Amino acid sequence: MAISTKYGRTYHYPFSPGTTSDDRINHTYWESFSQIPQLIHTEKLDGENNCLSKAGVFARSHAAPTVSPWTAQLRQRWQSIKHDLGDLELFGENLYAVHSIEYRALPAHFFVFGIRHHDVWLSWEETVFYAACFDLLCVPVLETVPMPVAKAAFEATVLQWAARPSTFDSFDTLTQGRCSMEGVVTRNAGEYAVEAFAANVCKYVRKGHVKTDEHWTKNWKRACLIGEGGEYHVDINR
Repeated sequence: MAISTKYGRTYHYPFSPGTTSDDRINHTYWESFSQIPQLIHTEKLDGENNCLSKAGVFARSHAAPTVSPWTAQLRQRWQSIKHDLGDLELFGENLYAVHSIEYRALPAHFFVFGIRHHDVWLSWEETVFYAACFDLLCVPVLETVPMPVAKAAFEATVLQWAARPSTFDSFDTLTQGRCSMEGVVTRNAGEYAVEAFAANVCKYVRKGHVKTDEHWTKNWKRACLIGEGGEYHVDINR
């Protein structure tokens, strides 16, 4: 039995090319988005979805707290804030381990993208506020979109953002050349019910994004932060 509820599945835009057989597409996203007063485009970062709650640090599964080596630093951070979290659950992208994109201008390894309080996802304003209270950064905001706008113009804007490089200077791990960001996540700027997640969040992921396989955890690499330089290779068996 899960200790808490894991993060909901984020549906893809119908025009998102980075879908796989396991992904879901929201073909009617515009029916809900067109009724929302304000939307926010944020950068989809290439890392691991981690949650910090009073019960521990969780990865995608919430059956038990994670013990992966690339969450060790985050778990240490959690020790200093766990008694102040209360019923807040902080969800973020953990970039400590390099995946398919290597970021060469990272100011930190963890970026909050959502905060859940019981059966409500907090507004973006509240999310930024609480993240700052815990001395955490949020994922980069690309654009705030006051609604209504024309659907064609909205979709064109998503495509334009997705074609740009990451805020944190993105490089393809295979070619070592610069690449575009992984994608764009759009969310309701206001708060919304957990049960209405699919109608309030949608994503665009570029085609062929994933370059890792199931064996990447055996020879993973620590992401460098700004000013550190060098490379970090970790042997998890030592």
